Amino acid sequence: MADRVHVIGHPLIQHKLTLMRKKDTSTASFRRLLAEISQLLAYEITRDMPTQLVEIETPLMKMQAPVLAGKKIVLVSVLRAGNGLLDGMLQILPSARVGHVGLYRDPETLEAVEYYFKVPKEMQDRDVVVVDPMLATGHSAIAAVSRVKETGPRAIKFACLLAAPEGIANFTEAHPDVDIYTPAIDERLNDHGYILPGLGDAGDRIYGTV
Repeated sequence: MADRVHVIGHPLIQHKLTLMRKKDTSTASFRRLLAEISQLLAYEITRDMPTQLVEIETPLMKMQAPVLAGKKIVLVSVLRAGNGLLDGMLQILPSARVGHVGLYRDPETLEAVEYYFKVPKEMQDRDVVVVDPMLATGHSAIAAVSRVKETGPRAIKFACLLAAPEGIANFTEAHPDVDIYTPAIDERLNDHGYILPGLGDAGDRIYGTV
């Protein structure tokens, strides 16, 4: 399934990710860097979106020009940390529809437990990007994508800031038809299911609740 995993190695993304990893990076800086990386990720994720020609009129003449084809894209945030990626992506996809999946990780089993789910109506024929900063064990991402699949979208992609090999293996086994976009695949998980070397708990660092 290696062809389904896209590591975005753009120098700007890698530079900003390094700054985010540093333990002394402030909450404000962490949040700003995440928004900037999110915009760059959105650019890469939407690279293959279909377009269609429409007739417009420039100040000089009429022409056929490309616009995005089909219904508006849907960005689905896995609460709460996913909102950090969502906010940045909305800066360059301002007309995107937005959905939310509320999940928490059971501390004993590390399995995802759902407490909230709301997406736009008429998901059919829409392209969906599910966003969550960390693909660690993969349980939350798997659960979120499974719920989104029930709504019948045209296509689903998953975007994260960091991924662990264990999470990628679990996710691709559960959803072999969904592409993963990430700037980095780290070494491994620790005994508590956190990514190493990682950057700590993304939600805590976004919202200053460390």
